Amino acid sequence: MDQVEFVAVLEAAGAGADWAWSRLYADLSGPVLGYLRMRGAVEPEDLLGEVFVQVARNISTFEGDYPAFRSWVFTVAHHRVVDERRYRARRPVEPGEIPEAARGLGDTEAEALAQLATGDVVALLGTLTPEQRDVLLLRFVGDMSVEDVARTVGRRPGAVKALQRRGLESLRRSLTPVTPTGSPTVTRAR
Repeated sequence: MDQVEFVAVLEAAGAGADWAWSRLYADLSGPVLGYLRMRGAVEPEDLLGEVFVQVARNISTFEGDYPAFRSWVFTVAHHRVVDERRYRARRPVEPGEIPEAARGLGDTEAEALAQLATGDVVALLGTLTPEQRDVLLLRFVGDMSVEDVARTVGRRPGAVKALQRRGLESLRRSLTPVTPTGSPTVTRAR
């Protein structure tokens, strides 16, 4: 979305235009949902809704261009994941309560393959430090610049570059040759 179009969409969204919210959601929901899933959100779709509710509440306070808006939305998503983890750590799981991530959502081959691939990625991300994981997810899933990631995680751009480099190196070391099924195997960091 170019700057002129973004300004028009932002103004319309601030005025409550459905088409503008649909456009913002269409542009950002996929990457934000991917980020929430990779961060281990228990109910990523619910959390995505909460992110957009928060964005809707505060959109009138936003100032900046489209990259800054993306960064702001991912900052909201980052904070919501942290809040969810804190909440879940304090709240015991009720008997009979099964989080969405643990429920079977279907049995098609495509879903099974997607779950396997996601499981491999989550396992690989589990070998990283939380800071490295955040930086890599925001950079590659969120498609954010180093400067935007730095603002989101409260670090300097140089620190973000170092975390990215160390995280990628750690992932490279964690990967072993591909198995006969075509899936990379994961080794735990030493």
